[in-house]
Amino acid sequence: MPKKIDHEERKVRILKTALDVFAREGYRDTNLSLIAEHCGLSRPTLYQYFKDKDEIFYYAVKLVTGRMFQRYGTIAWDSGYGDCIQRIEYICNDIIDEAVDNEAALQSLMDVMLQSKRDHVDFSRVIVKRTIKLTILFKRLLNAGLKNGEIRQCDVDKVSNHIFTLLEAFCFQIAFLGNFSAEDSKDFISTYLDAYRVPRA
Repeated sequence: MPKKIDHEERKVRILKTALDVFAREGYRDTNLSLIAEHCGLSRPTLYQYFKDKDEIFYYAVKLVTGRMFQRYGTIAWDSGYGDCIQRIEYICNDIIDEAVDNEAALQSLMDVMLQSKRDHVDFSRVIVKRTIKLTILFKRLLNAGLKNGEIRQCDVDKVSNHIFTLLEAFCFQIAFLGNFSAEDSKDFISTYLDAYRVPRA
């Protein structure tokens, strides 16, 4: 009896291999034949999953962000994770932990983006489009906190953008700097968010 193939698992394996190849060979110099070879698959088999290398990159971003938003969308409205500030902090801490745990994949993804930009292929719109939901989630939580008196008056757009920018900076440090401290970064997020908390009576 032939072995049943887990197609989703195979797609993820292709994706991880492709990111490594992109990082090593450069985005422009990588083609599907090279990716197929490193995956131990034939090119026609690879075509069953991805039509070109751009689609592989889009899938990488979609996979990561899709899983992330599904999880954080649930946490955001679960009071078991605390008040609105605590939920934002939990989400931020989890993003930091995920980035640290997947440092190699994050580094490969960023390498691909840097190399593709040098080759005049700009994926920034894809990243922005896929991550804007996180900023919107922060805005909704901040608005909820304002409404129920947990958060002091503030510019919700500005604060949510600050939080997102901090997370971007942390991800960059994780990928490219050897001295990243997850605990210091979490403390910084906590201190920043505490400044917007209405003091408890």
